[in-house]
Amino acid sequence: MKSNSTLHILNKAPEHPRHKTCTQALTPSDTLVLIENGVLSVAGNHLDAPCKLYVLKADTDARGLEAASEDITTINYDELVQLTTKHAKIISW
Repeated sequence: MKSNSTLHILNKAPEHPRHKTCTQALTPSDTLVLIENGVLSVAGNHLDAPCKLYVLKADTDARGLEAASEDITTINYDELVQLTTKHAKIISW
């Protein structure tokens, strides 16, 4: 069964305008996954997400980062695919 919430996949760094647009669109029922340069948000507290937050381990490892908050879940590619199957709507930013 798919959730009615939206899965947001963000690959833009915090300085990119789409990063801000994405974070302003989040609701508490949504899910946000940070990938590629989007994971840079975990390095400098650039993100105050009101929803479930995940980061892709391959991308944090590639940039030498760690998810420093207990509110951030690190996932692999298989878990990312599982998240895409659980949401009716997906927006890639």
